[in-house]
Parts: sequence; C-alpha cells; structure tokens
Amino acid sequence: MTWSPARIPDQTGRIALVTGASGGIGLETARGLAARGAHVVLACRSIRRGRAAAERIGGSTEVVRLDLTSLDSVRRAAAQVRDRHDRLDLLVNNAGVMFPPASRTEDGFEIHFGVNHLGPFALTGLLLGLMTEVPGSRVVTVASLAHRVGLGGFDADRARCAAGRRSVRAYGRSKLANLLFARELQHRLASAGAAAVSLAAHPGLSPTGLWHGDAPAGLRPVVAAGLRWLAQPPQQAALPSLRAATDPDLPGGAYLGPSGLFGSRGAPVPARSSRASRDVAARARLWRLSEELTGVRYDFPPVSVPAAEPATGVCPVTGARG
Repeated sequence: MTWSPARIPDQTGRIALVTGASGGIGLETARGLAARGAHVVLACRSIRRGRAAAERIGGSTEVVRLDLTSLDSVRRAAAQVRDRHDRLDLLVNNAGVMFPPASRTEDGFEIHFGVNHLGPFALTGLLLGLMTEVPGSRVVTVASLAHRVGLGGFDADRARCAAGRRSVRAYGRSKLANLLFARELQHRLASAGAAAVSLAAHPGLSPTGLWHGDAPAGLRPVVAAGLRWLAQPPQQAALPSLRAATDPDLPGGAYLGPSGLFGSRGAPVPARSSRASRDVAARARLWRLSEELTGVRYDFPPVSVPAAEPATGVCPVTGARG
C-alpha cells in the first residue's frame, strides 16, 4: 500500500524541531507534523520568515533562530530549545545549502561541509540529551541523491578547503557525510541502549530555494531540464522525511526516498545508497573529526577509529592543487 500523509499517526503531545522550516521541503515537513497535532519548533535563519511560515502552517508552533553557518548560533539555538522544553520527540535535520555565494562558514569551514554536516552534527549532539530516554524519539537527517558523487575521505584539510562553493563534488561530499552521520548515530544509539533512533531520507528532485545558488555553468542546462521533467513539488518531496519521522514500522538506520524515475519523484520507499555511504570505518573517522572540529562531543562510550587517510597536497574538495 502506497504511503501517504493520511497514514501519519496522531502526533498530539509530541515536540518536533525542523531546521530550515521557513520554506520549501522544511516548511512542508513542519506543516505535515503540525497538521497531525505535533508542537513544531521552526528553526530558521530568519525569525521574520520563520514567523510568516508559522502563520501559514497553523497549529502549535514556535520559532527559534538557527544559522548553520555559525556554531555559536547553533549553540544558542540549542540552549534556547533546552530552556523551553524538557524533551524532544523529533529532530529533522533538513536545512542545507547548494552552491551558495559564500565560500566559508563563520568558523572557517568549506560552506557545504560546514552547513550541511557540521552544523547538524553539532545541533544533534547538543539536543540529544532531550531525546535518548524518550520512547519513539527520532533523528531524521535529510541527505540527497548527490551523495553518490561525494568521493574521497574526510579530514581537517578537506573541511577547510575554500574552493568548494560551486563544486558538485563538494556538495556531494557533504551529503555523503549526512548518510555516514545518520548511520553512525544509529549504531551508537543502539549500542548505548537509547530509546531514540536515527534515520535518513532524501527528497529526490524538487524546485525549492536550494536551487537558487550559483550552479557551475556546465550543470545549468542539466539542472533546468531535470527540474522541468523529473522534479516533484515540495509537498511531495517532503514525504520521505515525514515518513521517516512518523512511520512506527521503520527501524533505526532506515533510508527513504522517492520510488520512481531513478529516485527523483514518487511515493516514499526504502532507498538504496552508495557503497561509500555504508563504509563503517569512514563513519567512525568522520564522527571523530566532527567532534574535533565542532567541539561538540556526544555522551557515548568511546569506539576505536581507523587512521585517517594521508594528505595529498591537492584540494580534496575540488581536486585543485595548492
């Protein structure tokens, strides 16, 4: 039977936080949760846009300012949520960037890796204490079909390489990091006997604000054609995230995406991912690196981490030398 929002269980009494909820897929995810009775925290870079989105969504909502280009902003947002709530049932790491105008975050990280991975990693770590003992709580990380072009390992040099603004490879690497994080988080939650679980989803193709960045010139005709013929509206693109957040039959570690047209559109179903996204050693190395770069350490038992790959003298994000 095809999954649809009509199958979302009653969410009354549950508290959900959705990042990037002022528009696009994040707004539709927040709308779907609020429509079923959840209290939804809209974590947005702009308070004004967040409040406008809350009015459109209706139901029980609040707005918290969150700018993933700044780890200080992440810490302030997490502190605000902890001050207001003593539990969190759902955390949907939806916000992200693709080909943005800036090349580094406030903390000096390559913009895709900083916003799409390090920010959500830090936010999750700072909020997880509200979730680990809450039955049925879930962390949902939104990845992308582009994770398949995220080649290479992860290290501090790659994290700070400034040449990745218009790089498809840089964006893909950040989305590969999303999947590695989601799976390692599930492994650590399960090993710790936590009540919370971690899942991931990808939206396929959708003409949201994410595509408003400055894509590489050679990619623009492909993007235009793909969005015209393969894309689905944000309401449909949000369904994998909504199912990951609410389907009680899904196990921790599940990965969902659209069912048709090479995963670009359709009803949400279990999705396939690249071999690199299932690399257990890479998961552990990325986790250690992320803790070091963000200063956010999760309260899990230590695990052994394989040695990092040696540096090559080449910018690992774009392949450029120097």
